[in-house]
Formats: sequence, structure tokens, C-alpha cells
Amino acid sequence: LDTIPCLLSPWSEWSDCSVTCGKGMRTRQRMLKSAAELGDCNEELEQAEKCMLPECPIDCELTEWSQWSECNTSCGKGHMIRTRMIKIEPQFGGTACPETVQRTKCRVRKCLRGPGMEKRRWKEAR
Repeated sequence: LDTIPCLLSPWSEWSDCSVTCGKGMRTRQRMLKSAAELGDCNEELEQAEKCMLPECPIDCELTEWSQWSECNTSCGKGHMIRTRMIKIEPQFGGTACPETVQRTKCRVRKCLRGPGMEKRRWKEAR
């Protein structure tokens, strides 16, 4: 008994890529038109292939802030800083890195005037 050749519908359009960016898969299908009893049909009814969309944006990533540094003066007004490092540089339109250094004012005990300052002032006042 001759087997009747498969009657297949045309392939569908390829589906959209399974991802919105980067590497994914897409598929297409076709239908069996002939009744299956008429013979074995070993044709594939689904195909898949890789698809590649533009690279996904990678956002900047930073480490935690360091501890604040010591005040940079031993008396009077000064400043201290803290820093953080860039772990991942932004790519493909990802968010840019914010600041990596912060400064803040600090105040240590009042500076004592050096010797001789008072006398000089007296002369100027006279």
C-alpha cells in the first residue's frame, strides 16, 4: 500500500524573538493538512532558531561608600571625604555612574593662636 505524502500547510511567519534585547530564540510552525490515518508523517511541524537583538543596556554599578576619612586639619575647619568604586561601567545606553567622591565639612577643636600673636595685635591697635 502506497503511503500518501504528507500534506502540510506553509510555514507560519517567524515568531518575535523571545527576548527584547540580547540573545533569544524564535519559532515557526506548520500544520498537517492530511488526516494522520492516511500514513505516517515524519515531517517536522516546528522549527526554532536563535535570534539576536541589540545588546541589553548595562547600568553602572558601584561599591558601597567607604567610611568617612579623618578630618584633614588637626584644628579649626576642614573637610573629610568618602569614596566608592565603579564595579561595572555602563554600556549600551545603561544609566551613567553617579558621583564617586563626596566631601563634607568637619570642625575640630578651635585652633590655639600661636605665641606672639597677641603682642603683635597690641602694637597694631596702638
